[in-house]
Amino acid sequence: MKYFDLHCDTATECFEKRLGLYRNNLQLSIERGLNFEEWVQVYAIWMNDNLRGEVAYEHFCKVYSYLLLELQKNEAVMQLCTSGREINEALEKGKRVALLAVEGSAALGGKLEHIEDLYNKGIRFMTLTWNGRSEVADGCMQESAGGLTDFGKAVVSEMNRLGMIIDVSHLAEKGFWDVVSHSDQPFIATHSNSKKVCDHPRNLSDEAFKTIVERKGLVGMNFYPTFINGTTEASIKELLPHISHFLELGGENVIALGSDFDGATMPMDLPNIEKVECFYNELVKNYGKIISDKICFKNALNFANILNK
Repeated sequence: MKYFDLHCDTATECFEKRLGLYRNNLQLSIERGLNFEEWVQVYAIWMNDNLRGEVAYEHFCKVYSYLLLELQKNEAVMQLCTSGREINEALEKGKRVALLAVEGSAALGGKLEHIEDLYNKGIRFMTLTWNGRSEVADGCMQESAGGLTDFGKAVVSEMNRLGMIIDVSHLAEKGFWDVVSHSDQPFIATHSNSKKVCDHPRNLSDEAFKTIVERKGLVGMNFYPTFINGTTEASIKELLPHISHFLELGGENVIALGSDFDGATMPMDLPNIEKVECFYNELVKNYGKIISDKICFKNALNFANILNK
C-alpha cells in the first residue's frame, strides 16, 4: 500500500529520549515504514502549552536541529522535501518522503518574523494552537475560548503569503471560523475526527468539515481512541463510522490520515506503523480500493502539490 500520514509526534519523542528516527522502540520508525510501496510522513515538532515567548522558539530550534540531523543520517532512504515538485521527484526515485510541521504556534515566540524563519527551515504546516491559549488563539480545551488575536490574524496572513499551510486541529471553534474569515488559502485539520460520531472538543463539527471540503482542504483521521469513541480503548473498525460520516458529507477527496503516532495511545489492533496495512485492508473491504487509496495516500498527495506554488 501507499501511505501519507499528516501527523506524528515522533520527532519530539526522539529528541526527548535521544532516540534515532531509523530504529527505535516507538510507535513509528523509518525502518518499519520501509515496507510501504510509497510513504510520505509529516513530522510535527510539538510545542507544550507551558512553553511561551523566546523560550518556546529556542525549544523549537533545538528539536528542529535534532530532527534535521536524524533526517540527514537517513537521506539514502528518506528525503526531506519542501514542495510538491520535490515530493513527486523523490517518490519517482523510490525514496520515502519527510515533510516538516509545527504543532503549536508558540514556536514563533510571539514574533511575526519567525514565520519566515520557520518557512526557510522547511516547515510547511503549522497547527495554530495546541490545547491551551497561545499568542495566536485559544485551543479547544481552553475555558471560555476565544478566536484569533490580532497577532493571530497577522500570522494567518503571513502564512498565506508564504504558502505555509494552516492546520486547525486543536483550534477552538471561534478560532476555526476566524480562520475561515481571514485565510484566502486552503487549510487543513491534520488529525481530527467527526464530532457527530464522537462528541469531543478535538473533533470537527459537520459545519466545519463541510467548510474544509468547500475550501478544498484535508482532514486527517486520528487513531487516538478518545477521539474515536470517547474511551481509552478502540479498534480499527470503530474509526470507520467517522470516515463513513465524512464521506456522506462529500469528503471523498478530502479525507486523509493523521495517525498521531507517538503523541497518543493507539487502538489495540493498530498499535504502531506496522499495522497500518491491516487498517488499509479494512478500508478496502468497506469502501473499495479507489476510495481507500484516496484516503491513505492520493488525497494528501494531491493537496501537497499546492506547496510552493
